[in-house]
Amino acid sequence: MKKTIITVVGEDTVGIIAKVCTYLADNQINILDISQTIVQGYFNMMMITDMEKTQKQFSDIADELEELGKNIGVIIKCQREDIFKSMQRI
Repeated sequence: MKKTIITVVGEDTVGIIAKVCTYLADNQINILDISQTIVQGYFNMMMITDMEKTQKQFSDIADELEELGKNIGVIIKCQREDIFKSMQRI
């Protein structure tokens, strides 16, 4: 399993979850866990995904998600689980 952490942050608008999830489904990326909140109009979502079945390279997925975020007005970051865990220990 290739676990990846995806975070989405920005002003809340209609369709953020739908657009991100559609991209993931189109690229055979499975959502293992998801949490989202809206605080005073700001949207925050964290997903744990499995990229085992995608045909794309991690760097391409990360770049495409970043571009998707720009198009919908949010910031999307994609990190490998091992790097995410290492950063949390610092």
